[in-house]
Amino acid sequence: MSTPNTLSSVTAVTARWRGLVLPVAAVLLWALASHLRLVNSALLVSPLQVLGTGLDLVTSGQLWLNLRASLLRELTGFVIGSTGGLVLGGLLGLWPRFGRLVGPSFNTFKQISLFAWIPLISVWFGLGDVAKVVFLSLAALVPVVVNTVDGIRSTPASLLEVARVYGYTRWQTTWHVVLPSAAPSIFTGIYLALVYSWLATIGAEYLLVAGRGVGNLLIEGSEHFRMDLVLFGMVTIGFVGWLMNAGARALERALARRLGR
Repeated sequence: MSTPNTLSSVTAVTARWRGLVLPVAAVLLWALASHLRLVNSALLVSPLQVLGTGLDLVTSGQLWLNLRASLLRELTGFVIGSTGGLVLGGLLGLWPRFGRLVGPSFNTFKQISLFAWIPLISVWFGLGDVAKVVFLSLAALVPVVVNTVDGIRSTPASLLEVARVYGYTRWQTTWHVVLPSAAPSIFTGIYLALVYSWLATIGAEYLLVAGRGVGNLLIEGSEHFRMDLVLFGMVTIGFVGWLMNAGARALERALARRLGR
């Protein structure tokens, strides 16, 4: 007879793997459509052909060279943009005079579409890695600033009152009350910056075409009408994004537990 613990374990395992149902079904339908030639084979190649192309790229080292270039740009832009976002968001949230001076300009800045900056960036910095890192830094900057400011300004008044009663200095109040209260919102901003900078990496490589990168695999496949290369590039982008998402969530949970203790 099944015990409650056994049933709960089975339920947990089932819930964990439930997310694979849709991807597996999509791959099976893709393979069936390709096998039955329901779609022009030049437009939708078979999964086996995409897998073969991926193995060729892995064994030749081309995938790792392009992926390393993309990840290096992404992480560089993410670190620069997130660091700048934390500093600017902290100043806007903690210093009212600075907020009144800079806040309206930043609110206007964040309304400009990210890709609208590409013509200006390409003129100022060219089409190389520097231009791409600048573009990615902008992608990471805005969500960190917005969420940092929101987290700081949403600190409960009751906590601030307790800090005042205990005679905390402004620095102690900021360090022991405001920042821990704002931490979940700040984590959310950093997580969004990681996601946005990865998405912007592919866009930058597609629009600023100089150099290696996963985005350039898509360009090469499109120019030579190689749908196997395009589809494998898309799968790679999605898988790397999923790994980043999982890693960021795990780090957020670990930091939250540490701050809780």
